[in-house]
Amino acid sequence: MEKLRLAVFASHEGTNLQALIDAQKEGQLLAEVVCVISNNSEAGALRRAKSANIPSYHLNDKMFENVDDYIQALLNILEKHKVDLIVLAGYMKMIPSTIIKKYHHRILNIHPALLPKYGGKGMFGLNVHKAVIEAGEKYSGATVHLVDEEYDRGKILNQVQVEVMPGDTPETLAARILPYEHKLYVETINKIAKKEIILE
Repeated sequence: MEKLRLAVFASHEGTNLQALIDAQKEGQLLAEVVCVISNNSEAGALRRAKSANIPSYHLNDKMFENVDDYIQALLNILEKHKVDLIVLAGYMKMIPSTIIKKYHHRILNIHPALLPKYGGKGMFGLNVHKAVIEAGEKYSGATVHLVDEEYDRGKILNQVQVEVMPGDTPETLAARILPYEHKLYVETINKIAKKEIILE
């Protein structure tokens, strides 16, 4: 089976990227991370890519005179590496609609809650976990979904449920969910590779 070619977009530390790299090294991922793109020059994700000898790029719209040049630069990288799937791993920028159309149903995101609850604009990082705890939810978790033009609204592909414990803070809940996120992303990409999940 030919491995899926992944471009990982990440803005910060890149722990989900690291989970994919580790799974790849261990032969547990039916895909290959072929490039990493970050809008943040200080992103840990870029360091992780470099350590793993994966081509990495710092790219954001402020580096270009107009947005079309920025989009073309992104497309050039994706085409150069013959990318099958774009995998968002804590990427804090909206994906341009041109890219969403070109890679229709081939862009994945992971969200640290059970969508469709606790998604949308402003719902990222500790904001999500704070909202879950304040609502008195018994369970939270993580969701892998397709990306469209609206935040966290694309088709849900896979979820994992994690119990909210009495006395949880946003930080403790985030720390408990993160390892489940890592496993869920690897599992979902493998299911896509095996056609157990159909992207449509």
